[in-house]
Amino acid sequence: QVQLVESGGGLGQPGGSLRLSCAASGFTFRSYAMSWYRQAPGKERELVSAITQLALRTNYADSVKDRFTISRDNARNTVYLQMNSLKPEDTAVYYCNVGYDELAFKRGYWGQGTQVTVSS
Repeated sequence: QVQLVESGGGLGQPGGSLRLSCAASGFTFRSYAMSWYRQAPGKERELVSAITQLALRTNYADSVKDRFTISRDNARNTVYLQMNSLKPEDTAVYYCNVGYDELAFKRGYWGQGTQVTVSS
């Protein structure tokens, strides 16, 4: 029973910061890449960032590159998304997931998500 619990969302100001957390359980966390997706109103869910098992590689959507940083703590079974220089277009529900490819998306090991709203 994979369980993912996202937290840390809320209201952010443009240019501000938020730190999202995803606590994972029910699988061998260290053996899997992890990812963050987001879904804005009226838009498809999109991959925001991903991180490999040992955090040797990360990737980011162009829209968040150089603003967001993904990280993980395998001892705590937690993946993070540090969101800096927030923009209104970052407003979305953010979900973490196990893996980052099409299979991962299809499986949809989504948690409840955490709402991020960026506005003045």
